[in-house]
Amino acid sequence: MFLVALATLMYEILLTRIFSVTMWYHFAFMAISVAMFGMTVGALLVYLFPQYFEPRKANYHLGLSSLLLAITIVFSFLTHLCIPTFANSLIFTFVGLFSLALTYTVISVPFVFSGIAVCLALTKFPRQVSRLYAVDLAGAALGCLLLTYVLKITDGPTTVFVVALFAALGALCFLAGAEHRRLRRWTLGLSLILGFISVANTALVYQQVRILRLLWVKGETEGSPLWEKWNSFSRVRIWGSPGEYQDPFGWGFSETYKPKNRVKQLHLNIDANAYTVLTDYGRKLENLDYLRYDITNFAHYLRPNANVYVIGVGGGRDVLSALVFNQKSVTGVEINDDIIGALTDDFSDYTGHLERNPKVRFVNDEARSYIARSKEEYDIIQSSLIDTWAATASGAFVFTESSLYTIEAWKIFLEHLSPDGVLTFSRWLSGNHNANYRLVAMANAALTQIGVKNPRDHIIIVAQRSQERAGESGIGSIMVSRSPFTSAHLDTVEAVAARLKYQIQISPREALDPTFAAIAEGRNLEKIFDEFPDNIFPPTDNIPFFFFFFKVRHLFEAEFWKGGPFRTTIALPIVILIALMVIVLSLTCLCIIGPLLLTNKKVPMKGSLPLFLFFGSIGFGFMMIEISQMQRLIMFLGHPTYGLSVVLFALLLSSGLGSYTTERINLAGSMRSVVIRLGCLLGLLVLFGLLTPPIVTAFRESTTLMRIIVAVAILFPLGMFMGMAFPLGMRIANLKSATLSPWLWGINGATSVCASVLAMTIALIAGISTTFWVGFLFYVLAFTTLTLAGRRVVQNLAQSKAA
Repeated sequence: MFLVALATLMYEILLTRIFSVTMWYHFAFMAISVAMFGMTVGALLVYLFPQYFEPRKANYHLGLSSLLLAITIVFSFLTHLCIPTFANSLIFTFVGLFSLALTYTVISVPFVFSGIAVCLALTKFPRQVSRLYAVDLAGAALGCLLLTYVLKITDGPTTVFVVALFAALGALCFLAGAEHRRLRRWTLGLSLILGFISVANTALVYQQVRILRLLWVKGETEGSPLWEKWNSFSRVRIWGSPGEYQDPFGWGFSETYKPKNRVKQLHLNIDANAYTVLTDYGRKLENLDYLRYDITNFAHYLRPNANVYVIGVGGGRDVLSALVFNQKSVTGVEINDDIIGALTDDFSDYTGHLERNPKVRFVNDEARSYIARSKEEYDIIQSSLIDTWAATASGAFVFTESSLYTIEAWKIFLEHLSPDGVLTFSRWLSGNHNANYRLVAMANAALTQIGVKNPRDHIIIVAQRSQERAGESGIGSIMVSRSPFTSAHLDTVEAVAARLKYQIQISPREALDPTFAAIAEGRNLEKIFDEFPDNIFPPTDNIPFFFFFFKVRHLFEAEFWKGGPFRTTIALPIVILIALMVIVLSLTCLCIIGPLLLTNKKVPMKGSLPLFLFFGSIGFGFMMIEISQMQRLIMFLGHPTYGLSVVLFALLLSSGLGSYTTERINLAGSMRSVVIRLGCLLGLLVLFGLLTPPIVTAFRESTTLMRIIVAVAILFPLGMFMGMAFPLGMRIANLKSATLSPWLWGINGATSVCASVLAMTIALIAGISTTFWVGFLFYVLAFTTLTLAGRRVVQNLAQSKAA
């Protein structure tokens, strides 16, 4: 049971990684609904076909289902690799939707067998349900930690075989009896094969030789790379010809730039989407003079001889830019240790050993978290289009969240600038300036929070218009100064902009349009935010979705949908959520609710509504709480791996312990113990919701270890009481009628599947806190309904005994 749960959770999280590479970031969080859907269908099969699952053969069927879990993990993954995925523009064609539905169905198959195993264990051994549920959750908790370390050793495709090996070992444990000798031999043989493939392919991975690799990546086939590394939140890939000279890569070159020479470059991307380059400049900075013409480096003209803080090192381009401008020092902070390793080790000869330059220091950390703990001040803090559309390990559920683009984050950055320091972010331009309006709104709010009286005096945006990039209209760079820009600074900006033919969109002296001026000055903000066609309200840590420009009212406006490709792109995330919800609801009704309704088995429906509501409520409630806390704590812990691993580990392990404590509760005579425990859960949820934000703020600058301890301390008591709800409800249901269990499993699974999508929708529209409090309301409903159901069951038992 332990190993099956471990393998299931590992595969579920691994799918978020694989989906983020093979498909688009929108779909990564789909993995959790796939897992819950499959497991619920598996539990339903146990109910519908009891003749195949006799109690006396429970161990045999547990072993067989675990073996089939191992086999289908491999084959469903290989099948997924052969299903073509499509670019965003083709998702809503018939073929695109069919491909998505086929992927959902194929990937859910292993979870069906996992669901069979879990359901068999919990229903065929009813007296040990609390203990078995605890073991199940403990295995899942360890699985989420173990995956992080396995992905450090090998790559994603090989990890699939490692996960299948754990499932096969679980099958061997179930088949330990002498009567299962033949199946045990087959299982042992499969385990040896899986182990050999895992070890052999890992050895090949270390040599950068890949027999197992992804075929379809975001609608295209992919060639072999020079170098590739996986970790728990990304796949980093480098390709190209090391000796080939190319035109210099730039995000936003001035139209006055005329290439003087070509350079050697290698291509690097993250999850087949976020792109940058590694540059061989022959250790001669004069070969990099083209960087002076890139608009992302405009701030260097304003602050010479600066201490520079680079957010997201990537291929080292921004670090090289600081050196080209002869800045005093440069600290490059990169969250991805594989990128740091590529730059300073595997390709260090190629990139000129930047790590040996006395001006350069590399730090492997999350940029916001690191600077919040730092006592240093910087003259330039630079971020140049470093964000990836890939799903992070926590944002498997975070969708498009970015902890760098919030008012709170910019306040931290501004507080760590020197008195004349400049914060500069570069973004793609859009036709209606929605991104730059939002940047200015965020700058205005952050400056106001640090006590600035006239924010416009501190804000400049320069833009480079480009006809070269299809679908994009250029790059804009915002510069936010801690002190007002002086006349000399503004003269420099205007002179450089004129020489390089950049457009000044907003400065203390001029504005491209009245909207820029009004937002920078903080005038009529509510009216502007309401009337502008897109959502340009400045993001906060509660609603950290900078790239989500969609307004809910657009769903009902015909004019919006006539706006062409740009409008459609803005609507894409919410439309995909709706499409996924439709697919999830359809499959849930077809494969879960439908069979339950059509079965001819007699189920005591009278008086069962409270139990149905209870199991539905905890399905919704648990997922709402879990997903909201992943989103909330990722910014506190400062690393996507910690956000996923710590939250899942703490909640699952504590829920397992909570389940174990319910084993000896006597329900036959009184509901007092149940009421007390669920009442404590509601009290803890209230305290958690109210106290977590100030606790997070108080410990934000602590060490990583201390922040992990604080997060676990917050989550553990909550998880313990949340873990009590399911086994208590199931035991009360069994007192009423054992035939109710499959229905309750189905309802709990169906609501959990739907909640995984619904939680993301609520967070996007109303915020992470709202998602949490919606989860709390579901637990209030659960408390009410279980108390009512339990009292009726206890009364009926008492009456039957008296009779």
